[in-house]
Amino acid sequence: MKGSTAGGTNKTKSIGILGFDGLTVLDLAGPMEALAVARTDVDQEKARACYAVSIVGFSSKTFVSDSKVTFTVKETLLKAPHLDTVIIPGGVGVRSGETFRKVAEWLATRACSFNRVVSICTGIYPLAQSGLLDGRRVATHWRFAQDVARRFPKVRVDPTASFVKDGLFYTCGGGTAAIELTLALIEEDYGSRVALSVAREFSMRLRPLGDNESSIDPSQFDCGPADRLAELPAWIGAHLDHNLSVEVLAERTCVCYRHFTRLFKRLFKSTPGDFVEALRISEARRRLLTTHNSIESVAVAVGFTNPDSFRRSFERRVGLSPGLFRRMSHKSNPAVPAIPSYVNRKANSSDKKTARITALPNSLSPTRRFSPVSAGNACVASSSTD
Repeated sequence: MKGSTAGGTNKTKSIGILGFDGLTVLDLAGPMEALAVARTDVDQEKARACYAVSIVGFSSKTFVSDSKVTFTVKETLLKAPHLDTVIIPGGVGVRSGETFRKVAEWLATRACSFNRVVSICTGIYPLAQSGLLDGRRVATHWRFAQDVARRFPKVRVDPTASFVKDGLFYTCGGGTAAIELTLALIEEDYGSRVALSVAREFSMRLRPLGDNESSIDPSQFDCGPADRLAELPAWIGAHLDHNLSVEVLAERTCVCYRHFTRLFKRLFKSTPGDFVEALRISEARRRLLTTHNSIESVAVAVGFTNPDSFRRSFERRVGLSPGLFRRMSHKSNPAVPAIPSYVNRKANSSDKKTARITALPNSLSPTRRFSPVSAGNACVASSSTD
């Protein structure tokens, strides 16, 4: 496999890729493009294709991928030519259901007629169901490794390998692992020179079958703490009437309490308590301007269990009591639009001139200056007087 030439190079090899509803396009297109690029020299001036690649419909000449791409092919398995290698792509359509069952049955009866059987990503499901992988070492996408091991306990799943060869069976993970495996197949058939020329086209490197170097570590795909906090503002905004204590938010993001508080302040330039209160007051302002609900019902709707604490928080941030805010807003402009915004700092209730007032009508805010704040990528309107 490491030599510059390999046996069987005098003959173009035929490879069939199964097509079925719910197929993942990348699992089909990646190997197909790599095989199509492979060329071997006939003489000093001519080169020929190494492979005759065809897409073979499993049960129909037309099928639709899981990304809604429609394929029309010339052949189905009933009339397919002799195949040296058969490739089973992954996709939601082959993990269960009728296609899963029929592909498994077909493989159980026909696998011995191929020189190689290749599964890409979740294409391993029907292959494992056929019983042909019992006792064999296999690879699959890291996301499905545990499920494959659970459903098929006789199969030895290697969760770290990008691709694996065991007998005539070749299995690999998802994404670029399918192209890496295809490069290894080309090297096995035609030697390293041909395989390297294909690898250069894809800006990839050759890796031997079963090589665990740079193998997939599932933990590298886990979300970090900062990633888990990124969706928190939207979630808080949709659950203002829930318990939004620091403990609840930390548990929501799977971050310990003390680290959560430090991380939250670094990302949003605010403590969790101030941030939640700002969102609640912003939503309360919107409701006071656009609904006829009582102040008490507005308070409950945005998460305040005590109307008095709502009034104090509202006046501290807006500079007006909820009732006065509503009366002045509608007196100035009965059809005033609601302009929700985030407030990032508390108002100084003892100095109303520097109070932070957001989204009030122009008549209530003599001079308004908008500047972006980090919390929620919104704007804060600063009130000032000359």
